[in-house]
Amino acid sequence: MFSFFGLVESDYIIEIKTGDTVGAGTNANVWIVLYDETGKSTSAIKLDQTLKNNFERGSNDVFQISKSQTSDLKKDGQIARVEFWRDDHGSSSDWYVDKIEVQNKATKSLFVFPVYRWVKANYHYKIKHLDTSLPQQEHEDLKEPRKYFLEEKKKNYVLDQKFPKEFPNCPIQVKELPLDEQFSFNDKFSLAALTLGLKVSSKIVNFTSGDWKSIGDIATIYAPPAFPKPERASFWTDDLSFARQRLASVNHSVIRLVTHIPDKLPVTDDLVQPLLGGLTLKEAIHQKRLFICDLQILEDLPVKQGRVLCSPIALFFEDMSGQLRPIAIQLFQKPGKENPIFTPLCPSLTWALVKMWYNNADSAHHQALTHLGFTHLLIESFSLATQRHLSHSHPVYKILAPHFLNLVAINNLAVSELVSDGGWVDKTMNYGNKGMYALVVKGYKDWRLDIDGTLPEELKRRGLDDFNVLPGYHFRDDAILLYNAINKYVHDYLKLYYTTPELINTDHELQNWAQELVKERNFAQGGMGIKGIPGNGTISYVEQLQQIVTSIIFISSVAHAATNFPQYEEYAFPPNYPATLLGKPPTDAKAVISEEDILKSLPNKEMTLEIMTMTKILSTKGTKSLGDFEVQYIVDPKALAVVEGFKKDVADISQTIKARNKERVPKYKYLDPEFIPNSISI
Repeated sequence: MFSFFGLVESDYIIEIKTGDTVGAGTNANVWIVLYDETGKSTSAIKLDQTLKNNFERGSNDVFQISKSQTSDLKKDGQIARVEFWRDDHGSSSDWYVDKIEVQNKATKSLFVFPVYRWVKANYHYKIKHLDTSLPQQEHEDLKEPRKYFLEEKKKNYVLDQKFPKEFPNCPIQVKELPLDEQFSFNDKFSLAALTLGLKVSSKIVNFTSGDWKSIGDIATIYAPPAFPKPERASFWTDDLSFARQRLASVNHSVIRLVTHIPDKLPVTDDLVQPLLGGLTLKEAIHQKRLFICDLQILEDLPVKQGRVLCSPIALFFEDMSGQLRPIAIQLFQKPGKENPIFTPLCPSLTWALVKMWYNNADSAHHQALTHLGFTHLLIESFSLATQRHLSHSHPVYKILAPHFLNLVAINNLAVSELVSDGGWVDKTMNYGNKGMYALVVKGYKDWRLDIDGTLPEELKRRGLDDFNVLPGYHFRDDAILLYNAINKYVHDYLKLYYTTPELINTDHELQNWAQELVKERNFAQGGMGIKGIPGNGTISYVEQLQQIVTSIIFISSVAHAATNFPQYEEYAFPPNYPATLLGKPPTDAKAVISEEDILKSLPNKEMTLEIMTMTKILSTKGTKSLGDFEVQYIVDPKALAVVEGFKKDVADISQTIKARNKERVPKYKYLDPEFIPNSISI
C-alpha cells in the first residue's frame, strides 16, 4: 500500500520493497529512471528521504516524485519500464530488492516491476512492467541485459557433486550457497541450535542415559508439548497398524499389487492358509487382494560395523472387511534355512521383532530414497537448471520459483550436518552415512520422471491405479486429487504464454534448460542426468512441458509433505519404526523371543532422544501452505487469475480430505493442503 505524505507536488509515487534476506539492506545511494510507453524518460532521480534511513532490510520505502522530475512523461501514460542502480557508498552497500511499484496519481494505475535479486554496485538494471515474457519476445533493449543476467547466474550457481569420491554419479548440487539462496532473516536457523533448544525446553536431557528396563519404560520419556507421545506407540505390535505404514506413512510408494509371487519368496498355501480367509494364494491374486513390498534395492549396501541391514520382502492380504494385513515376511532376498518366512502364526514377540527389522530396513529406504534422494536432491537439480537457464522474466521460472524456496539452503545443511561423517544419519541409522550415499546413487540409476515422478504412471506401474483396488490407500486417494489440481493449474498457466508449438521450439532458454536436465550427470560440464524427461532434452509440445512442471511442483510440495511430516509420529517410538536396531535379526520362525531380547535390540535412551529430536524438527511446518506463496513471482493479471483458480481448487480439496478424515480411523492429515508447504523448506 502507498502512503501519501509530505508537501511535494507529484504525479507519481514510487515504492521500493527491500528484501528480508540477511544483509539485504543498504546504505548506498540509489537512483531510478522511469520510461513511459512512448520511450520518453525522466532524468536520473535520486531516491532519498531527509531524516530517514531508507532501504533497511524488510522495509517499504515510499517516494513522491516531484512534477518537475516527471514532466517529460505522458501525464496519463503508463510506466513501461524502470532503470535503477546503486553506488557502493557506505559500510553496507549490498542490496536485495523484492520489487518496485510505481503509481500514476492521476489515473490511479499501478505498475509493478518484480526484481527479486541482489543489486550490484553501478550496474543499471532495466525491468519492464510485470516482467513476464519468453526470451524471443523480449523488448529489444532488454535482450542483452537478460542474457547478461543469466550469464551472471551461471557464475553464482556453480555445479558440484558433494558425496565422497567413492560414490561417483551422485546427484548434482550447488558448489557454494549463492546469496540468492540464503535463508531470509525469519527463516534463518541452525539445526544444532534447534536441537539443543528442543532438548532443553523438554526438560528431559538429564533423563536420557542408559538402556530401557521395559517397553513401558520408553513411554516415560515423552514430555509434551515439545515431545508428545506418538499415537503409534500404542499400536506398535498391531498388524493393521503395520500394514497402514505401507499406505499412509513416510514410505508410501513401495507396495504393489501381486501378479505373481516371485520364486525368491517360496511362500505356500499351507504356510499362510489360515490367514487368507479360505482363499488360496492363486485366488487372492486373481481377486487383486494380495500385495507385496520388496526392498531388494537394499541388498549388499555398506553398513556400520557390527550392524545388519535387511533387504526384506513382505506379503500383505486384504481381508473381507477391506483391511490390509501382513501375512508373510522374509528378511533377506535369498531363501534358505537361516532365512525363513515368518508369519503372524509365529510366537507373538518373534513376529513383532521381525516386523521391527522390516521397518528398520524400510526406514533406510525412506530416508535415503523416498525422502532425501527423490525429493530434496532431485528437486535441487531442477532448481539449479532453472536458475542457470531461465531468466527471472521467464514465465516458467515464475511458476516454479515459489516451489524452490529455501530448498538449496536446506540441502546444504542436510549434507553438511545430517549426512556427514559423525552426523545424525551416521549415529542413528544402521547403514550410516556411507550406506545412505550408496543407496541414493543406486536409486538414481533407474529413476525416471515420466514414471517415478509422474503420479498416475507411478501408480499404474505398481498396479494401483484402479481406485477399487486396495481401499485405505489414503496416500494415493488424496495425492491424486492434488496431482490433478496441479496439472490443471500448470496447463492453464502455460497456455497463456505458449499459444503455438513454434513458441516452444524457438524458446532457447527453455530448450537449454531441458538439455541440462537430461545431459549426462557431470558437474564440470553441466548436466543433471535425469531420465525420463519428456522430449529427452528437446521440448516440442506444451504437453511435454506441462508434465515436467507438474511433476516438479508435485514432488516439491505433495510428495515431500507425505514423506517428511509423519516422521516424528513414526520414528519417535523406536519399536514402532526403528532407525537403529542392534544385534542380529531372527533366523528361526519357531523361536520364542522375549521382551528382554527386544529391549537389547533397541537404541538406548540417548540415541532415542537424538532420533526424537531430529524427527520432531523435520516434522515441523514453518512456511505457508500450498498455493499461498511467500514470494509473489507471478504478477501478470491474467496469470494471477489462474493462481486464484488453483487456490480455489486447493481449498476445495482441503474440504474433501477433511470430510474423508471424519470417516477414517486413524485420520490421514498429511495431504490436507493446509499441512502442505509450497516447497521443501525443512
